[in-house]
Amino acid sequence: MDMKTMYRDHWPIAAFALSVLFGGFNAIGVHFIVLELPPFWGATLRFAPASMLLFLLVFILKLPLPQGRAFQGAILFGALNFGASYAFLYYGLEKVQPGMTQVIMALVPLFTLLFAITHHQENFRWHSLIGALLAAAGIGLVFMQQLGASVPFSSLLAIILGAASFAEAGVIAKSFPKSHPITTNAVGMATGAAILFLMSFVWHENQVLPAKAATWTALIFLILIGSCVVFILFLYILKRWSVSTTSYQFVLLPFVTLLASTWLAHETLSPILLGGAALVLTGVFIGIRNAPQKLDVQSVVPEEMR
Repeated sequence: MDMKTMYRDHWPIAAFALSVLFGGFNAIGVHFIVLELPPFWGATLRFAPASMLLFLLVFILKLPLPQGRAFQGAILFGALNFGASYAFLYYGLEKVQPGMTQVIMALVPLFTLLFAITHHQENFRWHSLIGALLAAAGIGLVFMQQLGASVPFSSLLAIILGAASFAEAGVIAKSFPKSHPITTNAVGMATGAAILFLMSFVWHENQVLPAKAATWTALIFLILIGSCVVFILFLYILKRWSVSTTSYQFVLLPFVTLLASTWLAHETLSPILLGGAALVLTGVFIGIRNAPQKLDVQSVVPEEMR
């Protein structure tokens, strides 16, 4: 293997590792934000500046904006991936600890396959059903433990709906013509920020800037690293690996979040929580194993980036 090939093979692995590391801190950052700010307003303060930074990148790189059905797809993708999903997540993280939130978010790859079957993009597989049942059992344990700790059922349900919104956004995006990923995310984040701002207005949230240093630190991290860098890393990986392989980061993220949350958010790792996490991760692994190596990456990655 020559040096050029070796570096080409190693860089996606390094990007994947950084994506898991940075992404594992996202739920913790959101948790700190919603301790001070209302959920929808806190999400708006994250994605509005992030979308501006991406549009600046679009301008610098002179990238074409999506047109026609591709633009409609970017809007719908943004409404689900940044609007609905983060509305649910920011609401849920007011009461649910970050580590447990990331365990539930590990359902995203499994939800993706199940929704792909519903949309006739994938064939039914028995191991997908078995994986879903195991993951459901793990979530049931988590629910019992969290409800026993007086965590509202609505908050736990919101996290699951956030995971489902992420998964459905990815499946829906494949139904529309491809456009440049950076411009798609710029339009999508702007759409999500507009939806979140509207929700904040309708819910009469107190729209103020943070007063605590910890909140500002979390917000800056989420704008620069948790949104812009993580999404750029994701796109870099996606153009080199299959969607199925890339989605495994959602299985690894809980390990980073659980460890970091015990340090930063003082989350207690009870035996029931760890047992439920183990069932969820096992179910997801069984559910997505032997998935196709290519899930039509060409539908989400434009020709000029392949």
